[in-house]
Amino acid sequence: MALTLHTLQSADGARSKSKRVGRGNASGRGTYSGKGMKGQRARAGGKSGLKRRAMKDQFLSKIPKLRGFRSLASDFDIINIGTLEQLFEKGAVVDRVALIKKGIVKKSSKGVKCLGRGILSKALTVKLEKVSESARKAIEQAGGAIELVVHEKVRNVLPKEERQKKKV
Repeated sequence: MALTLHTLQSADGARSKSKRVGRGNASGRGTYSGKGMKGQRARAGGKSGLKRRAMKDQFLSKIPKLRGFRSLASDFDIINIGTLEQLFEKGAVVDRVALIKKGIVKKSSKGVKCLGRGILSKALTVKLEKVSESARKAIEQAGGAIELVVHEKVRNVLPKEERQKKKV
């Protein structure tokens, strides 16, 4: 059987039949049909909006509550010295642009922090926004240098030809 628009069906139990309201007391939803007894919302057309001025003003002036949780932790991308050992040659400069070119860090990242997991045996010059104490010790023991830099927006890291290839 071919899959066409007229043969599509919902999964079993995905759609439930709506309750028939206002069809007499025997239907289980008679009398007030779930609208209560009196008032604007019990009348025909009453649910479309509150027409009474005082009620409308009260609802409009209500300040919305802020919901959820916003973390104070920074949005730094993280890289370990073990990864630097694998990716870079001896004497290389490790900065955010180099990491973006290698495809480890996104261009939109808010900065990069180097952590000390792994072993580093090469002397590297690390120019990043943050470096942990353990990473600092490992880099200096390997004969490398650390330079903390201020975060700047990175633009056009890849050559023009490569950027045009990605668009296609």
